[in-house]
Amino acid sequence: MVRFRVAANANRSCGYPYVLAILLLLGGASSAFAATTPTAGVVAMIDAGQFEAATATIDRALATSTDPAERRALQFQRERMRRILLDFDLSADEVQAQLRKQIPDLTDREFEGWAARGYVERRVIDGRTLYFHRAAGNLFRLSEEARARRANPRPFSASPLESTNPHHRNVIEAALATRTSSVLPQRVRITQSLTVKAGAVPAGEAVKAWLPYPRAIPGQQEDIRLVASEPATHEVAPDSALQRTVFMQQPAVAGEPTKFSITYEVTIYARYQPVDAGKVLPAKITPELAPYVSERLPHIAFTEQLRLFSKQVVGDEKNPWRIAQKLYAAVDAIPWAGAREYSTISNISEHALHAGHADCGQQTLLLMTLLRMNGIPARWQSGMMFSPGSYWNLHDWGQLYIAPYGWMPMDVTFGRLASPDPHVAGFYLGGLDGYRIAFNDDYGRALTPAKVHFRSDTVDNQRGEAEWRGGNLYYNQFDYDFTWRFLPRQ
Repeated sequence: MVRFRVAANANRSCGYPYVLAILLLLGGASSAFAATTPTAGVVAMIDAGQFEAATATIDRALATSTDPAERRALQFQRERMRRILLDFDLSADEVQAQLRKQIPDLTDREFEGWAARGYVERRVIDGRTLYFHRAAGNLFRLSEEARARRANPRPFSASPLESTNPHHRNVIEAALATRTSSVLPQRVRITQSLTVKAGAVPAGEAVKAWLPYPRAIPGQQEDIRLVASEPATHEVAPDSALQRTVFMQQPAVAGEPTKFSITYEVTIYARYQPVDAGKVLPAKITPELAPYVSERLPHIAFTEQLRLFSKQVVGDEKNPWRIAQKLYAAVDAIPWAGAREYSTISNISEHALHAGHADCGQQTLLLMTLLRMNGIPARWQSGMMFSPGSYWNLHDWGQLYIAPYGWMPMDVTFGRLASPDPHVAGFYLGGLDGYRIAFNDDYGRALTPAKVHFRSDTVDNQRGEAEWRGGNLYYNQFDYDFTWRFLPRQ
């Protein structure tokens, strides 16, 4: 199978489709907007690392443009460059200094060889080679050679459920015994917080925050009850909101952080759906399913390279379940590594195909795109994963629709487990552990109430969002936390 790969600083612009999607996301596109707009060229310049040229083009366009949507899109591109430079903020010497803590005798030739193969992520911006701030840590995930050179090898931090765990067998046995796909409910009390750093907002100014909050999903997360919030006055988005939040605001105090928190209870189910491939049928695409087999620009685009990749993976297979298994395995083969911020990437699924590594959301969007291209409905979920112990982290996964079984979970990042039992090995294509909470049932959807300023994450919402009258508060201006405890079932 041919694996596509391009240099880390290659132009991944989707041109006009990307710009139009950004306009829609940021507040709607003017009917007069056309592919000749300066924004289309700006996107291409930024993706090619031509920031000075992009800035000059933005300045000229803003001096003459009167279209509010186009002006907002141009302003976002200026912000995107700022965010990219926060992600790519290291020199080669700084990355090598980090690596020498693990590889004291690292050579320049060795380092350059790993970088040339894409294991040390970098971009050329206006002639300067800048390195991703997580490049050193990612190298050890991507290169077996580098891992072998570590002075003090140690395991990576990971969920205990990313490997074969008794929980997987318990879920499978319970589902088969009860002939239901939702099993082993657990009542959990969760507290999430977002804390704006002292001095990030002038004293007396109102700080606004949107904390992620789950919506009821029958058979997955039910009986949601908000217990408390800080501050006490809050606005809960309707259950229909696909990126649901609790909105709060309070004034900043001089020299003090501004903390927001919510505590709630929810019953979470594990899920497992056994599938008999012989009974699987092509899905009848109803109006309800149609959006889930369609493109959704910019991150789900049926590009020619994705079509070629899909054809190589799928071959002549016609059975939707077996197609899904093949695509799942192909995306699972892409190594995981820490990712740059999603708001800085033009087309996430295309990026995941080319970059040589991807994180959970990037893998999920790539798999969703490939499934949709093959007529298999697929949709997004994301939130927090936690564990029976102390581990927790942000996480993205998804769902696919297989007739006659209906919607079922998929987590391509957890992928195929190392087990001789095919049910356990394939657990995460059709199954889901009971240690995660979904905040988002789609990506890139508006918050309630709407933000005035650009979101920190235009795709996902797991850490929360914050702003004040003077602008958005980005991730370097606030911290977040997540705690949980299991409650007795009543």
